[in-house]
Amino acid sequence: MANHGSHLPSNPTPSNIMAQIPKLQDPDPDLRYMALDDLTHMLENGHPGFLQNDLVTAGRAVDGILAVLGDQNGEVQNLAIKCLGPLATKVSYTDVLPVLLNKISKVGGKDTIDSSIPSTALRNIVTTLPRPVPGTAPSQMTKDSYMALSRVLIPILVGYVVMPNPKRMDAKPTVSLLKIQKNHAIDPESVDLLIEVVRCFGPMLQESELRAMQKTCTELIESNQVSFVVKKKAVTAISVLAVFFSSEHLSLFTSDIIENLRDSHLVPAKRRLLISIIGSIARTIPLKFGPHLQVMAPFVLSPLSQEKLDESFDEAAESGSMNQQIEEVREASLLTLESLLAFCPEDMRPFTKQCIAAGLRFLTYDPNVVDDMSDDDMDDDDNEDGFADDEDFEEEELSDDDEMSWKIRRCAVKVLHTIISTRAGVDLMENGILYLRVAPELVKRFREKEENVRLEILSATSLLIQKTGQQSLPTTSQPGDDSYTQNSTQYSRKRRREPSDASMLDAHDGSASSPELAPSSPPHTGPRADLDKLKSTIVPAAAKLIKESSLPTKQAAMTMLRELIAVQRGGLMEHLSEVINPVIDTLNASNSSAVGSTKMGVASSATGGTLRVEALDLLSTLGATHSTKPMQAFVGKIVPAITAAVTDSYFKVSIAGLRAAEQFIKILTPPSCTDADSGNEKQLVGLYDVIFDCISSVETDAEVRQQAIHALGVLLARTSGIQGTKFLPSEKRSSALDLIRDRLKNETTRISAVRAIKLIASAATDPGDFSAGWVGEVALELGAQLRKADRALRGSSLMALKCLCLNPAVSKVLDSQIVKDLTDLLAPLLTVNDLQLLGPALRILASLAPVSPENVMTDDMIKVLCHILRSSQQALLGSALDAYLVLVQVIGEQSAGSKLMHSLLQEVGVNGDPGTVGKAIGTLAISGGPSVGVTVDDFVTELHTAQDSQRKCLALSVLGEIGSRLGSSSPLSPDLFVKYFTSKFDQVRLAAAIALGNAGAGNVKGYLPVVLSSMNDTENLQYICLYSIKEIVQHSRSNPQDVVPFSNEIWDKVMAASSAEEHKAVGAECLGRLAILDSKTCLPLLQQHLTDSSPSTRGMVIQALRFTLAESSKSFDETLRPIFIGMLTTMLIDQDLANRRLALSTLNSAMHNKSELIIPHLSQLLPLVIDESKKRPELIREVQMGPFKHKVDDGLDVRKSAYETLYSFLDTVFTRMNISSTFERILDGIEDESDIRTFSHLMLTKLVDLEPEETQRHLDPLADRFRTVLSRKLKENAVKQEVEKAQEAQRSVLKMSNKLHLAFPVASSSSVTMNTHQNWRTYLEWIQKEYKDDLKAVSEDRI
Repeated sequence: MANHGSHLPSNPTPSNIMAQIPKLQDPDPDLRYMALDDLTHMLENGHPGFLQNDLVTAGRAVDGILAVLGDQNGEVQNLAIKCLGPLATKVSYTDVLPVLLNKISKVGGKDTIDSSIPSTALRNIVTTLPRPVPGTAPSQMTKDSYMALSRVLIPILVGYVVMPNPKRMDAKPTVSLLKIQKNHAIDPESVDLLIEVVRCFGPMLQESELRAMQKTCTELIESNQVSFVVKKKAVTAISVLAVFFSSEHLSLFTSDIIENLRDSHLVPAKRRLLISIIGSIARTIPLKFGPHLQVMAPFVLSPLSQEKLDESFDEAAESGSMNQQIEEVREASLLTLESLLAFCPEDMRPFTKQCIAAGLRFLTYDPNVVDDMSDDDMDDDDNEDGFADDEDFEEEELSDDDEMSWKIRRCAVKVLHTIISTRAGVDLMENGILYLRVAPELVKRFREKEENVRLEILSATSLLIQKTGQQSLPTTSQPGDDSYTQNSTQYSRKRRREPSDASMLDAHDGSASSPELAPSSPPHTGPRADLDKLKSTIVPAAAKLIKESSLPTKQAAMTMLRELIAVQRGGLMEHLSEVINPVIDTLNASNSSAVGSTKMGVASSATGGTLRVEALDLLSTLGATHSTKPMQAFVGKIVPAITAAVTDSYFKVSIAGLRAAEQFIKILTPPSCTDADSGNEKQLVGLYDVIFDCISSVETDAEVRQQAIHALGVLLARTSGIQGTKFLPSEKRSSALDLIRDRLKNETTRISAVRAIKLIASAATDPGDFSAGWVGEVALELGAQLRKADRALRGSSLMALKCLCLNPAVSKVLDSQIVKDLTDLLAPLLTVNDLQLLGPALRILASLAPVSPENVMTDDMIKVLCHILRSSQQALLGSALDAYLVLVQVIGEQSAGSKLMHSLLQEVGVNGDPGTVGKAIGTLAISGGPSVGVTVDDFVTELHTAQDSQRKCLALSVLGEIGSRLGSSSPLSPDLFVKYFTSKFDQVRLAAAIALGNAGAGNVKGYLPVVLSSMNDTENLQYICLYSIKEIVQHSRSNPQDVVPFSNEIWDKVMAASSAEEHKAVGAECLGRLAILDSKTCLPLLQQHLTDSSPSTRGMVIQALRFTLAESSKSFDETLRPIFIGMLTTMLIDQDLANRRLALSTLNSAMHNKSELIIPHLSQLLPLVIDESKKRPELIREVQMGPFKHKVDDGLDVRKSAYETLYSFLDTVFTRMNISSTFERILDGIEDESDIRTFSHLMLTKLVDLEPEETQRHLDPLADRFRTVLSRKLKENAVKQEVEKAQEAQRSVLKMSNKLHLAFPVASSSSVTMNTHQNWRTYLEWIQKEYKDDLKAVSEDRI
């Protein structure tokens, strides 16, 4: 039977179909099955129209398949249902399909195995028919399919002809699948059929059809003859229908619901369903339905009021038990309330107080307890057995009231969880409502007897703590802080690049030996202060849970405590014993093979292994955020538990154990602990032994070994120097170094070994820490790794080698042969094609040059250094240039620069960038002195005699660098440079200005007055002098006091010289650099000129302010702080479009560099950014271009800057942003210009990770925007640029669609029972059909 299909024709004909029909009546069910299978394959593979015109064959096929639709054999029956799908697509949609639908509806009888067969078969047909695509015109086949459904199937569903045709007398259907009749049970599959019709053909359904189906579903809900399963499906069907309701229809429908809810005789069962409808529609169409909540939300909240609760208790007192139907209404109300808060947060904002009250009211709901868990009970410290009565509650039989009440409590917690998730922004968090009202009640309920509810409570509390951490202002870490950074937002501070100096060679990474982090004190006000006040209640309650509860609760409590410690950066000093002791007991008692609780059918993900991982992570967090002294008392208990965890068979436990070991190594070693007699040596040796064995064992998992190598690196780094031998014996240190050296040669562990070596080399303080042989062998092995293809390995190896060579304690043991070999290994990295590796490689060579200058400065190396300058026609900038100059300086100081100088002059000269080459030559000339063979006078002579403008530029650059380095002792006068301000060559004039400024930075008092006096001359000289001033103020950071006396004069001269438009950019930079040097004088002047009447002046001032933002000194920040927000606000409301664009760019820069000044005032600034991101019709004008008219959007550049700023905000302050407003801007941006669409997609990509729930809720409106972009049609005369833009837009949308599809696979499910994301699923089906090849290319990253 496996090969029975091989005889089937590849292109079946009607005769082939006819041949199979008689076989369907064969007595043998196997033969019937085989015939049906052959028929199915032929219908699937046949030409789309091969039965369209053969009505006889089509009719016979219909009758034959319908005959077996009621077959007694289940497999035959199922295959017949499957066969109907391809049959429906091959027959005539106008003649045969209506007949087929009508006949299927009548299949059934007493002999039918399954009464749901007709509905199932019809649903299978509906899913295979061609369906409409929103936004595109339906094809003729789609129209014919819809007409068949409209004529036959919809009347069959609702029981009457909805759209009578005057030209064709449609008979009333003899069968009604959803009409309520006596002795006729409505099948749930029939409701699924209605849902499928709406899902597939919703865009084409007429208003009357939607109303008819909605009416039918409403009747099902209101009927007493219908099962509850059908009613639930009818609720889902209404939510599916609501997607296609017009605004008028939706308003009428909501009015009907409201009228029903107002009925004083409304029974609880119907109220429950009506409330469920509200929640279901809110999940389906939140944007359309949100405005109706102002009227509907009170009806959801009404069953949750205190008044209704009191009435229920009074009734229960009389009857002896709670009314279960009322209980179900409460559960439905809470579930709906959760949906409303999650999907329509902005519309529910007016009801926040009532929602919180409802959640808190039913958080403690238990009709069997009169006064459940009073405050006094919770605060009774004498009750040591607080969980004694609940230890075995899982084994107790639950009463009906218990069965319902715990569900209500769980729903109440979810409501509070949703409020925390969606509203823990500036409002509810900052005004203290969450901590004053919600948090204390959650903590009291830690003793909840039902575990499912208890886990939800712990989850909500953990979320509140997380949100508190996200809301906290960033703090600037002090150098050497060994901060605990897990689960906390990091803020980087950019610093200006300092001039190159050979002293920079002494800098090395000291992270492994950094001092411990002192716990930060919480602020006096704000969310962290509120959390600190509640801490004394949270910690004992959580500790008791860890001690006495079930495994899932223990894990949840530990997770919550870890979040608390991370947010508060410690703070458990008074509670260490009550936390650490139960955690250690848990670690010792847990077994990795233990399983989680599955009470009430809710399987927990907690296992013995995951519990131990969480316990170890909690210990790591405690160690990282608390000082050594209080933790010392527990080391004797903690270290044995950690060593046991490291040897655990479950690799995740071992890795967590090693992470914890690292933290406690830092606690037990200097500088955290300097007392070697406190018993720390014994504990350290124990950790050493288990880590060493873990690395050495051949049975160790690869990931565990890599983590162990890092832990060993931390241990060796923290025990370096003479004092380190008191903590770790020298013989063990030697063995560990040899082990790491061996691991460096192993392919699977080499990158981990490289990183460990970097830690060790960075922290080394004594040459005796390493043997010369070890250093040489490791250095050469690291050098050999630089030739590997793995970029991560090369980068890590280079940084480790840099730490080795730059640390004087290590480099002293290097000999000349090692220097020679390392120079050869580093040579291939000396190329401008990879500047990230070039800088560190040059730094390493600079550190090797003093050891053996002749082996570093070889002929080949000189050629390489010259090639770097010669091949870099653009100026070499940043850290790479600094490193190059440091190397040149060291070579000169070693009197080994004569050959290099000759090569720079002869082989490079004017072939490279004059500014860069001049810096190198000037640096070498000063550092090498007479040994390089040239003098200052030689370059002065070259400047005067050279006829080539390039040579003059080079000479000027060299002399400028010489003047800068010699400072006041320089023999060069300002007039030497000023005389070339009038050169006929533009590049010479500019080079002279830059050289004058560079030299003037070394001698401000001698040069700056000359520059300022020169600005009194012509406009051209003013422009040239601006460059000189810029260089002076930019490079005078080391002696700003020399510039400050000239601040007012500089300000006046620059403002006067910048009146011309082409001078403004340079003038703005001058003012910004000057403000950094003299902030007290210049910042108020900047503020004053922001209100200048000239838009051009205001624009220049805005640019100047942006140049100041990279400055990170405290004195500058203190001067800027009081006026900064006012300046930004003034800039953002400027009347000039260009100035507002500059203001947005400045705000963007401020967020990156000075976020601590921005975040407290974000509520004031963010609305201004949001307003600028909106398209303004008044800024769109029509321009005549020849015979064509073209629209120009003057606000486009401002919108781009606004979107760029919003994107930057997501990186730093997304928790303080209104996510609903952000999504609104994203939705509009997708339909905007290509650059704005790109920013919208980037923002959306971030929000997939930052706010996955909110992103998933917006899938339906996103589908509409994506469809709009993909459906745009170009004009026939579109130019190439327009075509390319359209193609790029299509690729971008498809990429984003694919990302969202992969991120939310559940939302993309085609299950008809899911009443959310219908629009998204329809959109996905469309692009998967219309853009199949493009989507495949996207998934393979080919476009």
